[in-house]
Amino acid sequence: MNVEKVRKGFADHFNGATGSVYASPGRVNLIGEHTDYNGGFVFPGAIDKGMVAEIKLNGTNKINAVALDLNETATFGLTEEEAPTRSWARYIFGVCREIIKRGGKIGGFDTAFSGDVPLGAGMSSSAALESTYAFALNDLFSLGVDKFELAKIGQATEHNYCGVNCGIMDQFASVFGKEGSLLLLDCRSLEYKYYPFNPIGYKLVLLDSVVKHELASSAYNKRRQSCETVAAAIRKNHPEVEFLRDATLDMLNEVKADVSEEDYKRAEYVIEEVQRVMDVCAALEKGDYETVGDRMYGTHHGMSKLYEVSCEELDFLNEIAKKTGVTGSRVMGGGFGGCTINLVKEELYDNFVKEAFSAYTEKFGHAPKLYDVVISDGARKLS
Repeated sequence: MNVEKVRKGFADHFNGATGSVYASPGRVNLIGEHTDYNGGFVFPGAIDKGMVAEIKLNGTNKINAVALDLNETATFGLTEEEAPTRSWARYIFGVCREIIKRGGKIGGFDTAFSGDVPLGAGMSSSAALESTYAFALNDLFSLGVDKFELAKIGQATEHNYCGVNCGIMDQFASVFGKEGSLLLLDCRSLEYKYYPFNPIGYKLVLLDSVVKHELASSAYNKRRQSCETVAAAIRKNHPEVEFLRDATLDMLNEVKADVSEEDYKRAEYVIEEVQRVMDVCAALEKGDYETVGDRMYGTHHGMSKLYEVSCEELDFLNEIAKKTGVTGSRVMGGGFGGCTINLVKEELYDNFVKEAFSAYTEKFGHAPKLYDVVISDGARKLS
């Protein structure tokens, strides 16, 4: 993380001053995709890439912020009328507003920040930014807000100030992350549990397809609708089924004649994915990374063939992983582009990367991007 860059940038912009330094990570999700809005489980972990900010209270009601990576500045106040126009500044402003709405007393500050979470690669740079400022302001103003509320402040910032109707997973992982552990999060109850993730002899590797197909938001809404339609059909026979998370494949088959073939396929994927997450939990407790990898491939197949949110580039990267003996590989995130997440034995790593780069470049005319990630701690004060 760019601590030195932030310290230098802060001193340069604010006449040699020094403040307190905070950091929050981006995240990966090992398994559990499109399960959140079906009341199911997700399995994220915080990573060793994130956002770093230096902050010093300035005794006014104004915030002077510097985005070091963009070389841009913004000054804004704490009332709704003083909202900044720059999109990155709205994240900081939104966090301040959400704290104020909850009764938190805060004032102005000077700040500079920088990140090494790749933008647009599905590792939640925005959640890392929100969590950094929520954690920092809670600490600097001694607000006594608990971690759950910090994650909700980040989520509400996305909803109310950045126009993104996201779930809670990204902010949750960024705040609650723990080195050497993944988080099983129940998206219905928000109960969570840490599971050991310390795959000795393996690397966790993201390959970024560097494509984003335009389908994403309309396709997302359509799939969500499919899931709700099938859950409603099943509920007629089984009133206890609130979400697809509560359904079994037997229940799904009972309504096969009453739902469209497309809706059936979408629901089949979700019900199977909920089970795969449970299988991975059991496997991690035994240190059984072969089963983890097998279920990752199962998720990719389901997302590609049943949920139909993969794309040619992601399927190609998944095939290369299979061919080169990678333990597990799947599309990570909503789909239609972005990254595959790969669990790779160390002795196969060099060959996998070499094959992936040469074959992908030959087929698509540009190389993928590579990110090695390590599971790390959540939001924290650095100095």
